[in-house]
Amino acid sequence: MRLPTRAGIGAVATGLATVLLATTASAAPAAGAPGLGDPYYPGAGNGGYDVAHYDIRLTYQPDTDRLTGTTTILATATQQLSSFNLDFGLAVSSVRVNNQPAKFAKDPDDFTELVVTPRKPLNRNQAVTVVVSYADVPSSIVIDGYQSWKKTPTGALAVDQPTIAEWWFPSNDHPTDKATYDVSIEVPDDVSALSNGTLVRKTKQRAGWTRWNWRSTEPQATYLAFLAIGDYEVVQSTTPSGQPFINAYDPLLGPSLPAAKASIERSPEVVEFLEGHFGPYPFEAQGGIATTGLGFALENQTRSVYDAGFFRSGSNLAVVAHESAHQWFGDSVALGKWSDIWLNEGFATYAEFLWSEYAGEGTADELAEYIYQQYPADDEFWQVLPGDPGAPNQFHAAVYDRGALAAHALRKAVGDETFFELLRTWLDEKKDSHGTIPEFVALAEKLSGTQLDDVFDTWLFTAGKPAQSPNGAVTTRLASVPEPKSYAQLRLTHELLAAG
Repeated sequence: MRLPTRAGIGAVATGLATVLLATTASAAPAAGAPGLGDPYYPGAGNGGYDVAHYDIRLTYQPDTDRLTGTTTILATATQQLSSFNLDFGLAVSSVRVNNQPAKFAKDPDDFTELVVTPRKPLNRNQAVTVVVSYADVPSSIVIDGYQSWKKTPTGALAVDQPTIAEWWFPSNDHPTDKATYDVSIEVPDDVSALSNGTLVRKTKQRAGWTRWNWRSTEPQATYLAFLAIGDYEVVQSTTPSGQPFINAYDPLLGPSLPAAKASIERSPEVVEFLEGHFGPYPFEAQGGIATTGLGFALENQTRSVYDAGFFRSGSNLAVVAHESAHQWFGDSVALGKWSDIWLNEGFATYAEFLWSEYAGEGTADELAEYIYQQYPADDEFWQVLPGDPGAPNQFHAAVYDRGALAAHALRKAVGDETFFELLRTWLDEKKDSHGTIPEFVALAEKLSGTQLDDVFDTWLFTAGKPAQSPNGAVTTRLASVPEPKSYAQLRLTHELLAAG
């Protein structure tokens, strides 16, 4: 995933010849960029087209970890294209563009860049249908030193961030290019296959195999599309609001299974609570999956996936509140670039504070003060900047904890009414799209009528422990602050989230 290089134009004649040459050059089809220039992952995503829909049709054999499939991509060219790239790591057997066989090859310097050359160049604003057929063993694929596809005793998990799509479908893999999805997975009859959105139907086309067909009707980022295949107990019901509510539980959770159910089955209650702060739930379905061998939780759109570790000490509504809040912060409103991660994790963590207060286990004030006091001034925790932590620290504890303290400091600076108006306005205006920290700051200053550089600079962009706690108290040493009842659960949750 390399950044594109642009060849310079040689010397040109003057006068009319210059104009004609420039016009001809600008109109000529060009290769789409193999990356979008994200500051943390410059090669993520591709230039030259915008995806509207993915239709992913797969067959998976758990015994061999063999995945075969065809992905159909509906897109629009945003420029004239002689060729374009797809982000994909598996072996490809054929590619068709607008029903014509197309040339394709992996970039010799980056095998996750699939370079596609249509038989005819594509025009700007032209509708494009791309069909990619492939087969491989995803667990054998290592990308940039990572193996994000997780083989399990009874199946597999395609769950990870910042990227997972390369292990199971070709895509424009950056959060700024959202699309709708149809995901169809054929698996042996004794295995379940979970994905995002609504379970449209289950069908049988051959003996011993069942096809699970899922549909996501709201725009979704590629890293939020997931698969969970295995021996799951699948529980289907309906939320009080009438939405499909589908959960799945790995029997290997063992003693943690009841606690997982006691937590995840309350997801609609948590969502209802968060709607009071964030506005209407943005998607068409709800649910969650508790599994083993993941090591973290991830806010896959409509259906978060949780590792068993979150429930080892009993039920855990903190992590459910965290991942449910991501349905707004991160899913409905994606980050504009991966350095904007605070917009995801800061507010998802702050949702834990709000739930704690609602549950009577510690107010937001108490939690903010206690967490602030837990880290001495010389702790490296204060050297990580939530507003730009760097790719190696993107999921550092400071992004979660200090990120939530930043949200609380902002609340204190503008007052409750403006703070929650800001959150609802941001989520409404950016729904189904993406946003950046500078855009959020601008909206906060507009709605509050206050210049907020001190708050954002202090809590997001300045190394070192702030002299004042997020509640505004000046503290020169670690104080004896009573531990809120919910803190132990929050600490466990954040340890696992940061470890992932």
